[in-house]
Amino acid sequence: MTATFRISAFGDEISPDLEEQLEVLTSLEVGCLDLRGAYGTNVLHMDDDMLAQVVKVCQSYHTDITCLGSPIGKSPILDPIETEMGNLRKIFHVGDVVGCRNVRLFSFYPPDTSTNAGYDEWVDVSIERLSKLTEMAAQEGYTLLLENEKGIVTDTLARCETVLKAVDSPALRFLWDSANFIQVGEDRVVARGWPMVGDLIGYVHIKDAVLGDGHVVPAGEGDGQLPLLLTKLKETRYQGIVALEPHLKVAGHSTGHTGPDLMNVAVTALRKVMADADCVEVHA
Repeated sequence: MTATFRISAFGDEISPDLEEQLEVLTSLEVGCLDLRGAYGTNVLHMDDDMLAQVVKVCQSYHTDITCLGSPIGKSPILDPIETEMGNLRKIFHVGDVVGCRNVRLFSFYPPDTSTNAGYDEWVDVSIERLSKLTEMAAQEGYTLLLENEKGIVTDTLARCETVLKAVDSPALRFLWDSANFIQVGEDRVVARGWPMVGDLIGYVHIKDAVLGDGHVVPAGEGDGQLPLLLTKLKETRYQGIVALEPHLKVAGHSTGHTGPDLMNVAVTALRKVMADADCVEVHA
């Protein structure tokens, strides 16, 4: 079996307006969408009328929603887990309506995020909370995708490995983001990280960054070892999504901005890295 890759993108990095998001992505021959926001509303807060509009617009542009970019787990680890369990039920409803079974989530903020020196003491709590959410997902036929992110428990390769392997469920897979590792000071992220979590990857964000100061750059121009990542994925016959979350203008707490022109730059850079790694892109 040959490895194949479909390109997706966070459309809300282009514009709040879904039609404009898909107009740009269609012009770039990107037929998949990571749905995080549309019409200025986060996916978690979309009502049924808005969801119906999202479905209608995506169908008109022949665009598949491949992941729900939820904010679940970007919350204090000491908050009641019932809050996030309720949010996850909302996301399941969203997924049922729009036809997507992949949900991005995070591993919670420790009480003190000024330094990650004490994050290890919160690993067991994170595992307990994620296990409850993962059990819900397994029962409903959803896959949770745990993204590494700055300021949360699984910000480093070591803690990602520990948490994912402790939960140990096919309903929880790893969502790899090279730039987020770079921005917490991890180096040689793929060379070091692949033996740790490579076999746990279920989804990939394409975002690159420079180790010196953490600033975000197009794919292949930073220290995120994206050419090596795609090569490793190809060698394991990866059949899945590489999703652009470029953050080329703004990298915010819960979103980012790239704009139409820089999304073109981001797509072009990714396709160059893919071509150099001899990856096969499919469009359907």
